Amino acid sequence: MNKRFLFSVLCLCLAPLFALGDAMVVTRAMTASTIVEVYVETQEVRVELEIGMADIESFKNILPDSIYQDMGNAPEPIKTRVDRFFKEDFVLRADGQLLQGRIRQMEPRQRILRDEITGESLPVQGDGEHVLFAEFIFSWNTGAEDGDVALPQALTLQPPSNERGYASGTLGMMVYHLGVPVMDFRYLSRPETLQLDWADPWYSQFDNKNLWRQYNEPISVFLYAEPFETRVEVIVRPKDIQQWHDLGIEGMDTIPVAMQSQLKEQIAQFILTKMEVKVDGAVVVPELQRINFLKRTLKSSIVIDPPEELAANSATLGVIYSVPTATLPQAAQVTWNLFSPKMQVVRAAGTDEAGPLPYRLSPDDNVLVWQNFLKNPTIPTIEALELPMTLKRIGIPFGTVLLLLTLLPIFRQLRRAKGRAMAWGGSGAVLIVAIVISPFLLVSVSVPVSAVSALTDETSTEVVAGLLKNVYTAFDFRDEETIYDALDQSLQGDLLTEVYLQTMQSLELASQGGARVKVKAVNLESIEFEEHDAGIQAVCTWDVLGSVGHWGHIHQRVNRYVAEMIVEPVDGIWKITSLEIMEEQRIK
Repeated sequence: MNKRFLFSVLCLCLAPLFALGDAMVVTRAMTASTIVEVYVETQEVRVELEIGMADIESFKNILPDSIYQDMGNAPEPIKTRVDRFFKEDFVLRADGQLLQGRIRQMEPRQRILRDEITGESLPVQGDGEHVLFAEFIFSWNTGAEDGDVALPQALTLQPPSNERGYASGTLGMMVYHLGVPVMDFRYLSRPETLQLDWADPWYSQFDNKNLWRQYNEPISVFLYAEPFETRVEVIVRPKDIQQWHDLGIEGMDTIPVAMQSQLKEQIAQFILTKMEVKVDGAVVVPELQRINFLKRTLKSSIVIDPPEELAANSATLGVIYSVPTATLPQAAQVTWNLFSPKMQVVRAAGTDEAGPLPYRLSPDDNVLVWQNFLKNPTIPTIEALELPMTLKRIGIPFGTVLLLLTLLPIFRQLRRAKGRAMAWGGSGAVLIVAIVISPFLLVSVSVPVSAVSALTDETSTEVVAGLLKNVYTAFDFRDEETIYDALDQSLQGDLLTEVYLQTMQSLELASQGGARVKVKAVNLESIEFEEHDAGIQAVCTWDVLGSVGHWGHIHQRVNRYVAEMIVEPVDGIWKITSLEIMEEQRIK
């Protein structure tokens, strides 16, 4: 059994774990009693702490004399205690050598409220609990006699200890090297060593793999297979591309806005030359759909808009290429040809409506393959809602008419007979016979009646729900002309363009560079009918449930709409002829 097959089977078994996007390792370290943020710079290491009351004993040596003694400790000069704190309690070593620390500031503050997945400071801060804020400075040891700083290759951090050992599970830590986050929020529960890459801090990382970033690979490749479109999405740092293709950013600390547009164009073209895309066995050249600078977190990847000056070490691009297809393909693959000594693994995933199938590409295994294993894939279709042939059965006495026509010669013969009485009597007898037998000669036939007059609340609801589904299904197609043709099956006249523009805007995620939400369901929540002679008039409330797989994440969205609409027969099918959106809100 080869490696790829075994890995694919394993991922299929674990597919539910990835159904909502990346499998995120959430430690809740950002909710720890004490938070430690470490900033490694060229001149010094700066450490900011929010010390919670649960850990105050571990930090007693830096407390003022009065508080120190109130905690039951014997008097001792604070200078002696602080020196001991940086030698025995909170210890930093550079290449094994102790760094001398000092307290820059210390004061009571309110705890910063943080996102429980990313650890980022929330935009709206409430009343957090009281903590002791402290800022420590550790200067690098000087090297040469002229005072030049000897930058270390490794930095070891040791947390405070107590009678139970290290303050395990109470210190949440985040570390930045030259502004680049080298980890996600994790617990600092023992001494940990960080290997420092001063040329490119993106590659700085802890010896302990549990402290590596979730997005540790500098390049990611994602293959999306959908009906009518196959997409290849690449996330890459311009600084990594610089090693293969001169972008003009060598030695730059920041990337100014003025050069970002040209930079994006160069990178998009270069990547095309370093990958091969096949759809159903045929080599194809994908078209550049869009390219944006991104801000990436564990929760999402957000387009940076408006543009801003970016740090060269962490600037990240999201590049999207697309290949139009007639329907859902049976197979697609990307052969990736960009690796380097530092970049031996490229994060990848093949994704369809069942979810992503993660993979790791390497120089010896550089083909990302997607196979269509879906038993019943969802292929969007538009169903024209034709007016039903509504019939009413009525009886027409064709037999009686035929009988009278047959007896007409008899009437004429009787009138020529002698005697008026005999003539009228014979005629009357014939007429009576016709009347008596006519019920037995009644012919039942069906004649069409108005489809509008035959509508019930139930059938009207079915018509409205079907039309709404058609409208959103139309946007599963990719080119504008096909979308218009699909909408024409459900919308009438000028309303077609209006709904196209409104719906397209509501389905596009501006924060994701214009990625389009794929509608999974349209639920008609309520409908109130009003009198209308020519069709259906109603106030409707419906929810649109959708998702978009993008840059390795799956974004879920639910929008609710309230609108008044009129539905009428047009050329033998039901169409929405009037639509006024009264309310629109995002509920998820």
